[in-house]
Amino acid sequence: MSSGAVGDATLHYGGRRYPFKFRDLARGASTLDATGSVYNLCCLGDFEGVYGQVRTGWAIDSQRKGEMWLQNSNGVYLQLKARREGLSLTVAPDGILVRLGA
Repeated sequence: MSSGAVGDATLHYGGRRYPFKFRDLARGASTLDATGSVYNLCCLGDFEGVYGQVRTGWAIDSQRKGEMWLQNSNGVYLQLKARREGLSLTVAPDGILVRLGA
């Protein structure tokens, strides 16, 4: 099995743009194309980390609309409107690894 999708993106925070890299932790041949919002971000350093899917009722209902809610250990939430293509064989909850920098 190959690793999941890898990509570059930009965070808009405090009137500035910050490049970041992400890696989809799902196993399999898939791509992830997403846009979204960040919630509960108190400082830029809290943005990095591993984000896992939120599995509460309101989040699960959102998944039916093509939305994913992810949270990291710093309490930061990502609301992503995503489209995933290809085969994805996941053995653990879906998640992404986020690192600031180009």
